[in-house]
Amino acid sequence: TQTTWGFSRDDVEAAFFSAYLDKGVFKVSPFETIDRDGVGRLVEIAVAEGRAARPDLKIGVCGEHGGDPESVHFFHTAGLDYVSCSPFRVPVARLEAGRAALTGTDGSDSR
Repeated sequence: TQTTWGFSRDDVEAAFFSAYLDKGVFKVSPFETIDRDGVGRLVEIAVAEGRAARPDLKIGVCGEHGGDPESVHFFHTAGLDYVSCSPFRVPVARLEAGRAALTGTDGSDSR
């Protein structure tokens, strides 16, 4: 997310990011829920290309997105093998990973 958007969460959240949210540049912070059109598309490309070169490649994500319900569902449909997140987010991540596996949905309507 930081590399794709060209700014660090630490740098922008206190400085100007609230203005981006207020003006509708972003509907939700891409640091909280994955930006499916931008970062998500890059994840999909990485999964497809990585597995084309090495079918047994294990792919995962770590960080805040790993504990966000909508992002967890997206990662499931994108074909990731695992998510990793801070300990306090683990219960939600496990619950949503289970829901994603059972429903097969991408979670786009979970918010």
